[in-house]
Amino acid sequence: MGNAVEIRDLHVTARTDSGRQVEIIRGVDLDVGEGEMVALIGESGSGKTTIALTLLGHTRPGCSIRRGSVRVAGRDVVAMTTAERRRLRGRQVAYVPQSAAAAFNPSQTIMEQVVEVAKIHDLMPMEAARRKAVKLFRALALPEPETIGKRFPHQVSGGQLQRLAAAMALIGDPEVMVFDEPTTALDVTTQIEVLRAFKSVMRQRGMAGVYVSHDLAVVAQIADRIVVLKGGEVQEVGSTEQIVTAPTHGYTKALIAAFHPTSHDLAGKGGAEPETAVLEVSNLSAGYGEIDRNGYPKYLALKDIGFRLERGKSLGVIGESGSGKSTLARAIAGLLPPAFGEIRLDGVQLAGRTKDRSKEDLRKLQIVFQLADTALNPNRPVGTILARPLAFYHGMKGGEREAEVDRLLDMVRLPRALKHRLPSELSGGQKQRVNFARALAAKPDLILCDEITSALDTVVAAAVLDLLDELQRELGLTYMFISHDLSTVEAICDRVLVMYQGEKVEEMPTSRMKSGAEHPYSKLLIASVPQLDTGWLDGLRQDPVVTDAMSGR
Repeated sequence: MGNAVEIRDLHVTARTDSGRQVEIIRGVDLDVGEGEMVALIGESGSGKTTIALTLLGHTRPGCSIRRGSVRVAGRDVVAMTTAERRRLRGRQVAYVPQSAAAAFNPSQTIMEQVVEVAKIHDLMPMEAARRKAVKLFRALALPEPETIGKRFPHQVSGGQLQRLAAAMALIGDPEVMVFDEPTTALDVTTQIEVLRAFKSVMRQRGMAGVYVSHDLAVVAQIADRIVVLKGGEVQEVGSTEQIVTAPTHGYTKALIAAFHPTSHDLAGKGGAEPETAVLEVSNLSAGYGEIDRNGYPKYLALKDIGFRLERGKSLGVIGESGSGKSTLARAIAGLLPPAFGEIRLDGVQLAGRTKDRSKEDLRKLQIVFQLADTALNPNRPVGTILARPLAFYHGMKGGEREAEVDRLLDMVRLPRALKHRLPSELSGGQKQRVNFARALAAKPDLILCDEITSALDTVVAAAVLDLLDELQRELGLTYMFISHDLSTVEAICDRVLVMYQGEKVEEMPTSRMKSGAEHPYSKLLIASVPQLDTGWLDGLRQDPVVTDAMSGR
């Protein structure tokens, strides 16, 4: 069996703000056999996505391939003309992005976009392409596969949109698939189904795959081999079993040791007397579409939700894609007015819409969105993005504002030099940290966190969890975490609220999430979490090599 991908001596450079060329990929070699799935893992900025994008003959703005070859299906992509690369994309090699929202045109139906590759390359009649798309929708566990293609992108959940992006890539039966964190937006139950669908489709067609991820539980399920990267260089290559259970390189050990958020001992903050509730939600119902004669929207996404969140505490909200988690956050933030119910912040009832809330109400309650690509203004540098809330909420100007921007970047562990860059010049993890820093700029009482660590590699995510805990203790922050990563919820949240089809089915202390869940859906959700055999990690974390590597993150 031959190789579907052969990369030799790959060097990629990036242009700095001063015009200097810096090498970001340094002599990488990589083979991917026919029908094989190879995962690229490493911290944010290690070069994972940069390498994956070269398979399509693409580099980010300011970057260029300076040396080396990238052969896909026997042809060197680097040596191709622009026209030849266009013919390659979608046929020989296809790409599933990390942010599906950026992959879809909001003004076209989903079906129009999914079958576009078949139309551009004249692969099959359009009716046949639509039938094939429906089969892919069904294989990817999408709801109403016969009709979902008639919807527009904003009419489906984030997790559903991510699976639709996979269908769009698979429609042309490519020889090589590039997956760039494609399951970060999915809940645990759907994630397992989607990964199973990916593996099934690729086996049937003999496809090769390159899977970019920071989620070791996902990688362990789908990859045959793992390539560990740091600073644009390969640190270690091995079978999935060898890398996960017996890593040899110090950096690989540190990366895997950072996998379990529970190692940070962030849970169990209790012991203090209950404080006044920062947030109280009562009988909250909300949805979309026309209002019927009873005052309910046509599509009811939240049904009679109620809970209480005390100051300095963290509440995790879990549930499958489409369960209403993000809708709940939007309603609390005033982005989706409730049909019924009350939302109280510090004992004062909030207006249903942001435009009707005071500046102080807006300052106290901030939301960090799941998709940083769509949350950050692509035309403004990072410094300007962070400076705006400082001026709006606190009236900061000049040097004081600049110093605070630097402090915010320090808080989220980003280099100060990044304040001059546009969001498109940052990695996915860097963009999400800017997203979080912008919320911190308001100095809020409550932060609604919508999957904020889903775009971060394990080392950076572990550092962010440490940071969130530190900030909570220092500033008295209160968090509401929306997540499908139950390990993160278990690590950082005091209580967990389980949602299903827009309803609250159970709420419990996080400490009894695994052993004391009572509702059948809660038990199913928790039992579905992908796990690694990580009993050996406690000893690994005491390894001096690992300690040194992690302290430098």
